[in-house]
Amino acid sequence: MQMRGTKDSNRAVVVRTCGFVLWSAVRAAATEPAVPTMSPTNIFAPVSTPANSIFGLSIFVLAVTAAIFVVVFALLVYTVVNFRKRATDDGREPPQIYGSNQVEIAWTVIPVLIVVALFMATARVIASVQNALPKPNAIEVVAIGHQFWWEYRYPGLNVVTANELHVPLSDPDHPTPTFIRLLSADTDHSFWVPRLAGKTDLIPNHPNSMWIDPHEAGLYLGQCAQYCGTQHAKMLLRIYVEPHDDFDHWIRLQRQPASTSDVVDEGRRVFETTACINCHAVVGTVANGRFGPDLTHLMSRETIAAGAALNTPRNLRLWIQKPEAIKPGSLMPAMELTDRELDAVTAYLETLR
Repeated sequence: MQMRGTKDSNRAVVVRTCGFVLWSAVRAAATEPAVPTMSPTNIFAPVSTPANSIFGLSIFVLAVTAAIFVVVFALLVYTVVNFRKRATDDGREPPQIYGSNQVEIAWTVIPVLIVVALFMATARVIASVQNALPKPNAIEVVAIGHQFWWEYRYPGLNVVTANELHVPLSDPDHPTPTFIRLLSADTDHSFWVPRLAGKTDLIPNHPNSMWIDPHEAGLYLGQCAQYCGTQHAKMLLRIYVEPHDDFDHWIRLQRQPASTSDVVDEGRRVFETTACINCHAVVGTVANGRFGPDLTHLMSRETIAAGAALNTPRNLRLWIQKPEAIKPGSLMPAMELTDRELDAVTAYLETLR
């Protein structure tokens, strides 16, 4: 009886514990802020006209090559089955036939026609993507690739940001394409968000361009697709496609000067008296560096280090203290601050929204 009572009490404790864990998870899920739907890097689910054109071309090429494979494989199987060695063979060599104009013409003309068809289809897609002209209501963005982060400038909107690109939804009722001018500040990079467009290279001293017109709102992930140095793998792309009202609201917030507070004066003083201002800019302060990301609205971004880590106070402090811990090979130096200075600078940066 005592053992049975012990088992019952243990079972009751387990039930209560599981119930508490489940209740805590539901409560946490209800209180967490909503985040944009994340899109995997799937080339077979295009949501933009350029990506859709490339997808259609890829399906056409796959269909042609699949047909070639089926024909060749069928002929191979037919040959193996019908002309295999049999027990009744007398060992004599079969009659040898040399030269067949019909066969030679067929295996020359048919491959040429296939190559021409593939070439014409590819040229049509390239022309439709590259020769598109900006419309009056199009958004213009200048994307600059750095080792190892992205700088985004909206010339007509007077906004500068980094690593996270925001663009408006381009629905049929309000078509709003985004034309992106691609520049490189150092070495070769490649701008690739599979669901929005194809790979487009950024080459020093050779400006390039591309455009997207996303038809579905959400967060689209991409990657620098050209090896550009040690941290190439962590030079990530994040494109937020937002309804027009949300995009306009984001633009208004980005135009505002950096937030200030007397509570973080110490952190601001440390920031403005160290080498931070040689690389970073904060509008309304003496910081006007151009080698690193603009930090005016740092806390409006979900990630830091070009998507390598979430933008949390803990990660931000570690990023300032020891960049190598998050991104080995990063060009950002460790600032060698004391714990007090590190806490003060982190608190100051947390106000930049």
